[in-house]
Amino acid sequence: MSKSRSRARVTSHDVRRIALSLPETTEKIAWGMPTFRVAGKMFVTVPDDETSFAVRCPKVERDELVLAEPDKFWVAAHEAGSAWVRVRLAALDGDELTDILADSWRQAAPPRLLDEHPGLGAPSTE
Repeated sequence: MSKSRSRARVTSHDVRRIALSLPETTEKIAWGMPTFRVAGKMFVTVPDDETSFAVRCPKVERDELVLAEPDKFWVAAHEAGSAWVRVRLAALDGDELTDILADSWRQAAPPRLLDEHPGLGAPSTE
């Protein structure tokens, strides 16, 4: 399947801009890096090197992503037991970045926000 999306380079600045555009998102420095939260629950972190970011991802889906696209997704050793996955910025386009961040936001958002924004980050029906 060929992708018709352009491969415009995305950066950590795009991660910040898109994350903060999601409803009720706040930014907080933790462990010396920017983290983004909804209702106090973290859904994105951006490590110091700014070449990747981490998002919430159910372990079953995470393992499938890593196997299917190892150049894009991986699991840091210290996150192996948690439901987080790392994503390489250079492997993404803007649409993918938006989809991934919105999906992670949905996993952290409280039911009230999910009800208020039912389509945000929902899987595509294509």
